[in-house]
Amino acid sequence: MTPSANTPATRRATRLGFFIAGFVMSCWAPLVPYAKANTGASEGELGLLLLCLGIGSLIAMPLTGWFSTRAGARPMILLGGLGLVLILPALAVVSVPVMLGGALLVFGAALGTIDVAVNVHAVEVERDSARPLMSGFHAMFSLGGVAGAGGMTFLLSSGLTPGHAALWCSALALITLILAAPGLLPAPAGEPAAFALPRGLVLILAGLAAVTFLVEGAILDWGALLILDRALAPAEQGGLGYMLFSVAMVLGRFSGDRVVALLGARRVLVCGGLLALAGFAVLLLSPLAVPAMAGFVLIGFGASNLVPVLFSLAGRQKAMPAGLAIAAVTTTGYAGILAGPAAIGALSQATSLSIAFWLLAVLVALVPLSARIVTR
Repeated sequence: MTPSANTPATRRATRLGFFIAGFVMSCWAPLVPYAKANTGASEGELGLLLLCLGIGSLIAMPLTGWFSTRAGARPMILLGGLGLVLILPALAVVSVPVMLGGALLVFGAALGTIDVAVNVHAVEVERDSARPLMSGFHAMFSLGGVAGAGGMTFLLSSGLTPGHAALWCSALALITLILAAPGLLPAPAGEPAAFALPRGLVLILAGLAAVTFLVEGAILDWGALLILDRALAPAEQGGLGYMLFSVAMVLGRFSGDRVVALLGARRVLVCGGLLALAGFAVLLLSPLAVPAMAGFVLIGFGASNLVPVLFSLAGRQKAMPAGLAIAAVTTTGYAGILAGPAAIGALSQATSLSIAFWLLAVLVALVPLSARIVTR
C-alpha cells in the first residue's frame, strides 16, 4: 500500500515552501530603490532590468514542471529556495547594471522554480486529503509577502544597510527551508510522465489564471493611481487600496479551505468572481472614498480563492501530467502579471484608467461564466 502524501509533516513542509516564496519575493520590493541608486539606472533602464526577473521566471517554470514529473517536487523546491537565499543579498549590493540584470534573471528563475514546484507538491498532498488544502497553502504565500515586505522595511528603517538587511532575511529564509526539507515528498514511483503541451481544459484554466493574476497585478501597479485619478484620497494615502486588498486576500485564503469544502469548487468560482465584479462596480461607481475603498476589500475577498481552486483543478485533470499542467497555469498567470499592467497603461493612455478597470472587470466575468466548464 502506497503511504499517504497527506501527513502533518508534508502539510507543514508545503506551507513553509509557500511562505519562503512569498517572503523572499517581497523582500526584493523595498530594495528596488537601492538597486536603482547603486547602478545609476534611469527609470527606463530599470524597467528593462526588472524585465529580466520575469524572463527568468518564464524560462524556469515549464522546465520545473517537466522535471517535477520525473524526479518529484522536492529537489526543485530546495533548488529554488536555495537560489533565492543566495541571490537576494547580491541584489542589494550589485552596482553594475549588467550584473544586476544577470542576478535578476537568476532570481526570477529561482522564484519560478519554487513557485511551480511547491504548487506541484501541494497538489500531491491535497490529492490524498479528504478536505481542501490549497487555499490555506496559498495563504502562507500571502502571509510571507506581508512578512517579507514588512520585515525588510523594518530592518532598513532601523539603520541597517541594504546588504546587511538582505543577509538577515536570507538567513531566515534558509532556516525555514531547512525546517521544510525533511517533510518534502520523495520522487514519485513508476515511469516518469512524458512531456506534453498544454491542451483542452488546461488551456482554459491557464487563461482564467492569467485573468486572476492580472487583477492582482493591476491593483498593485495601478490601484494607487486610480485612487488619485478619481480624487478619492491624497497622494500619501494612495497605497491604502492595495493594503486593504492584500489584507482581504490573506483573510480570504486562510478561511478558503472551509469555504471550498462547504460550497465546492464551482460555487467558489462563481461566487468569488461575482464578488470581485461587485467590488469593481463599487470602486468605479462610488464618488465617496469609504465605499470606494470597500471595493478593494470586495475584490480581495472575491479573488482570494480563485487561484487556489484553479491550481487544484489543474492538478486533478487527466488531460496531461499534473506537474506540466501546474507549470502551464503558473507560467500563463505570470505572463498576465507581466504583460497586463503594461496593457492597462496603454489602454489608459488611449481612453482612461477607469475604462481600463471596467474592461478588467469584464475579463473577471469570464471566471464565473467558465465555472461549469472547468469543474464538469
